[in-house]
Amino acid sequence: MRLLLFGPGYVGRRIAAAFEAEGAAVFAIGRDGDATALIGAATHIVSTVAPEAGADQILRRHGAALAASPAWKGYLSSTGVYGDCAGAWVDEGAPLRGRRAERNAADRAWQAIGACVFRLPGIYGPGRSILDRIASGAAHRIDLPGQVFSRVHVDDIVDAVALAARTMEAGVFNLGDDLPAPQNALVELGCALLGAPLPPLQSLADARLSPAARAFYEENRRVANGKAKRLLGWRPRHPDYRCGLRALRGATGAVSPAASR
Repeated sequence: MRLLLFGPGYVGRRIAAAFEAEGAAVFAIGRDGDATALIGAATHIVSTVAPEAGADQILRRHGAALAASPAWKGYLSSTGVYGDCAGAWVDEGAPLRGRRAERNAADRAWQAIGACVFRLPGIYGPGRSILDRIASGAAHRIDLPGQVFSRVHVDDIVDAVALAARTMEAGVFNLGDDLPAPQNALVELGCALLGAPLPPLQSLADARLSPAARAFYEENRRVANGKAKRLLGWRPRHPDYRCGLRALRGATGAVSPAASR
């Protein structure tokens, strides 16, 4: 097995480690790397690179070679392609109505070359969770009754990619945990785990969030994960945020308010 990985970032590094643990040779490059020879030699190709500047830059540079390659291809997309669903459950058959046209287009383009597309909600894991935001003083509680989100632990993304790669699966799969929940529920549990005070409950306007953070609260949906369970045999190690956050808190080097100062 020879994996070509575009984008060795937070998730990509963990995908690479999982493949290496199974004996694969892994070649990781950024969005600007020359991958011509590597595409031809790869048995598996994964891109974690989000579209930017109006297009998917990996497909812009290497689209023809990727389309011609017989390698299994995986692409990490976003459940943001569904747009706001007013809190309803959404599965892989829903139309793509996300606000970012380039993200919708990239999702469709990877499907068109036969890739296995993984649509991801909010990603959390070691060093990147509500526990870290609480510890740094960056957590908010926003007064938006009825607002819910899905999320997925980074380890569960890696497991799904590995399962699909082994069976050379194609298609589209949502990867979310089993319990969509309000963001405030995570803040409250995180504060309890860390022994930290709750942030004040604020309106969206009063919180003065960044444009990216504000956009997060402008969408509301529950992501259905049944297809990945049926076809990939995927079972999340962290089926809800409660066990996921408790596992992070119990891990060596877990954050704490004192340690963050």
